[in-house]
Amino acid sequence: MSVDLSCDFLGLSFNNPLVLASGIIGTSATLLQRAAENGAGAVTAKSCSLEARAGHANPVAVDWGYGVLNAIGLSNPGAAEEIHMLDEARERLTPLGVPLIASIFGATTQAFGETAAIISRARPHLIEVNISCPNVSDEFGTPFAATCESAAAVTAAVKAATDIPICVKLAPNVPAIGRIAAAVVEAGADAITAINTMPGMVINAEAGKAVLSNRMGGISGPALKPVALRCVAEIARAVKVPIIGTGGVMNGMDAAEMLMAGATAVGVGSAVWYRGVEALAAIRDELSLFMQQQGYQHLSDLRGAALK
Repeated sequence: MSVDLSCDFLGLSFNNPLVLASGIIGTSATLLQRAAENGAGAVTAKSCSLEARAGHANPVAVDWGYGVLNAIGLSNPGAAEEIHMLDEARERLTPLGVPLIASIFGATTQAFGETAAIISRARPHLIEVNISCPNVSDEFGTPFAATCESAAAVTAAVKAATDIPICVKLAPNVPAIGRIAAAVVEAGADAITAINTMPGMVINAEAGKAVLSNRMGGISGPALKPVALRCVAEIARAVKVPIIGTGGVMNGMDAAEMLMAGATAVGVGSAVWYRGVEALAAIRDELSLFMQQQGYQHLSDLRGAALK
């Protein structure tokens, strides 16, 4: 039996549902091209802001046995420089038929809008609005994803600043993610990315201090998957826009579970840390094999199956 992995996302055609998550080798056009050539259906660049950021001092990431804890600190060259990379990336990706997703963040609602306007000059296919990074709260305060009001305000500002579809990236550590999803959709979000990493901490008991220089970081990898599945399911019940389900997808079975939770497409991040960029093609092929073995012909046959 043949299996169809093609995925329609806001009118964009993905040759498979796997999306390279933001922050994972998305720092250059050649790396985004490499991800596309290695099986990504779409690729997301690393988040950028209005002004350049150096990020946090090393160490910024650690494999703690059940996943990865990272606090990179949103290092980026600033939006004005980022558009040059995005221009080149789009040129490299077009022959491959792989859509480009830009990612933005900001310290204020106004900064989000200004950054979106600048990034739009590069004409990415989609702009991901990162309102949920957990490891810069000391600088930015409570993430905008924490309340319906602040999440909706950022969404409205970005929507007013661009004609490119926007996908708002939500946080898992909120009381009711479905309500926040509904608020951003009402404010103009075309799609949702769920979820960002979960705040956490790893301590070296012998040294008597936190492992990361920032002390706190974001949990990703296998430990995050049950949280991500629950969040995606809640969002799928609350809104009818496409969802990029992200968090703990390490293999094809994980990807199938994310689709069954209601995701339209599936973000892949930490798997690249563990398995290399080849993880994208491997997960694609594992998903295809699972579908063949279980009698699923189209992604729509899986999508939302666990919610019925």
